[in-house]
Amino acid sequence: MKKRGNKINRARNIALLLIFGGIGVMYLGLLAKSITWLMIIFMLLGFVMVLASSALYFIVGMASTKAIIVTCPNCEKETKMLGRVDLCMHCDEPLTIDRSLEGKEFDEKYNKHQSQQTD
Repeated sequence: MKKRGNKINRARNIALLLIFGGIGVMYLGLLAKSITWLMIIFMLLGFVMVLASSALYFIVGMASTKAIIVTCPNCEKETKMLGRVDLCMHCDEPLTIDRSLEGKEFDEKYNKHQSQQTD
């Protein structure tokens, strides 16, 4: 399974894509200014995408303040972790704060709340 990167960085990348996508959709609205109703739809859709990006950045920022700061054993840089397992923000090294998961294959399913994990 392909490692997808640190959770905080993934959310920030999605928010950045929403901003660029929203600006692109609004630009399409400018290109369609001869058709008023289509321009309005594109402008509103782009505006909603930029607003969603702002909300996502706010949520990520709040989550980032509560994240656990650990030092990566591979690159020795400080990184923020959300959940029991996460990847280093700098080198994508699998990290865990749960001693029972050390040495196991990295899997994000370990972050899901279950009454009993089987492995």
